[in-house]
Amino acid sequence: MAAVDSWFAHAEVAQPAPARRRRPAAARPKAPVRSRRRQANRRVRLPIVWMTVFALLLAGVVAVNVAVLRAHVAVSKLDQERAKLQAQNQALASRLSAASSAPRVEAAARRLGFVQAPASALSYLDLMPRHG
Repeated sequence: MAAVDSWFAHAEVAQPAPARRRRPAAARPKAPVRSRRRQANRRVRLPIVWMTVFALLLAGVVAVNVAVLRAHVAVSKLDQERAKLQAQNQALASRLSAASSAPRVEAAARRLGFVQAPASALSYLDLMPRHG
């Protein structure tokens, strides 16, 4: 306990800071006089400005969403049209394959009066004779 007493024994107490002197009223710059009406107008005007800004932002978001929705509808219509055209192409390819099949060509030739040549009567013509 003696150590604590000796520690506080030598402590000096600080002097209080001198009080600030206020300038005389004539030397002080006058604060601008603001009317209560101007402050009330500012208090009313500021929230209206913020509400307008948020309303414009919300309208922009809605406009972007509508544009995206329209684009999505157009893309889905194009996808449907593409699927329909692919089905038509496959149907046409099937009809072409059936029309050019060998039995169909042979039947059409018989109707026109053509007769198939015997295998012994066939010969080949060499268009590029080889010199050798």
